[in-house]
Amino acid sequence: MKRYCQYLFISLVFFSCANQKEREIEISNSFSFEVVDSLDLKILGDPMLIDINPKADRFAFYDFAGKEFVFTDQSGDVFSRFSKNEDTPDAYGFLMEFPGFINDNQIALAGMKGIFIYDLEGNMVKKMEHPELLGGAGFMSFPGKGIETVMLNDRKYLLSKSVRTRDTFAGEQLFYDTFKALELIDIENDNFVEIVPFEKGSQFLDGNGYFESDYAPALEAFEDKLYVALGGENRLIVYTLSPEGAKLDTIINLQIPGFEKLPITSREEFSDGSITIKGNTPAIRNIHVVDEKIMIHYYGGFPDGTMKELEGMWSSGDKEEAAKFYSKAESEVSQGVLILDKETLKNVGYLDFPNRINKSGFASRGGFLWMQKILDPNEEEDFLRIYKVKVEAK
Repeated sequence: MKRYCQYLFISLVFFSCANQKEREIEISNSFSFEVVDSLDLKILGDPMLIDINPKADRFAFYDFAGKEFVFTDQSGDVFSRFSKNEDTPDAYGFLMEFPGFINDNQIALAGMKGIFIYDLEGNMVKKMEHPELLGGAGFMSFPGKGIETVMLNDRKYLLSKSVRTRDTFAGEQLFYDTFKALELIDIENDNFVEIVPFEKGSQFLDGNGYFESDYAPALEAFEDKLYVALGGENRLIVYTLSPEGAKLDTIINLQIPGFEKLPITSREEFSDGSITIKGNTPAIRNIHVVDEKIMIHYYGGFPDGTMKELEGMWSSGDKEEAAKFYSKAESEVSQGVLILDKETLKNVGYLDFPNRINKSGFASRGGFLWMQKILDPNEEEDFLRIYKVKVEAK
């Protein structure tokens, strides 16, 4: 958590030269997390779990300290690692999206220099250019969140966050009218198809301005279905995928406990060529489909009044007191997992995170969740423990 919670709020700014059905759901609580196994990654550094292969016997980590990818077996033993920090033809540049396994021996990731596929030894297998030239980018990193792979008509496609500017910016109406959240990427033909606009009824079409983190997509592809939520908008959007794109299926309005409203921002505060990412506003951060359940991981965000008080303390120069207030406010943020039945899309449960678990995210594979243990501040731990977790009905 130290990467996310050291400051008053996280704000990274980078400057650059159908038919739909809507239903309301209610909260119930009929499930629990049960730890069934664990693995320990013993490396010096600051590792984060980013993905697991389809067989659930290979694990990918990113070590922030060494800026390298680390791969282990299901016992936590490292069998490969690589870094691409040098300015070489096979280097991805600024990392924009964590990698995901596309098979047991290859990963795909998004960098400023394009979409890259590497084998687990770091050899570049393929590079695809972005649809538009990029001058700047930013992203927030969470465990278990990276590029998705989906099979359509017996061919593999990638799902990656769209970074097209479309010759506009968030201070103009054109931006919201033409926005697409994702790229459906045909690996074989290097073809990019924009999908997931702001659908009818979206709060992002209300005439206000929004930052990138306000609508950052959380997603999961399962068979030919794509489940998407856009940042602080508390609704789940379901699409049917095909090689041609995504067709809107269903929109579910979610009722999430403690999920705050996005702050209102005037479009006059936005400037062309800037990207702002805030880490303390409400957001659905990831979606997992596990054992016939859709699991929606959310961060409730700071109340608007709390943010204003923090900003006032920070502006006054009382940074030590602001940091204490921040820590207290962060501990009170509602964070958890909303559970929907995959077939009916009805709410069937809600779960708080277990104690001593990293609440910023988790991975899923093989019918299980994989959660990171928080390091004990009172002990010198030289390993990262990953829990294998089953969601059980009470």
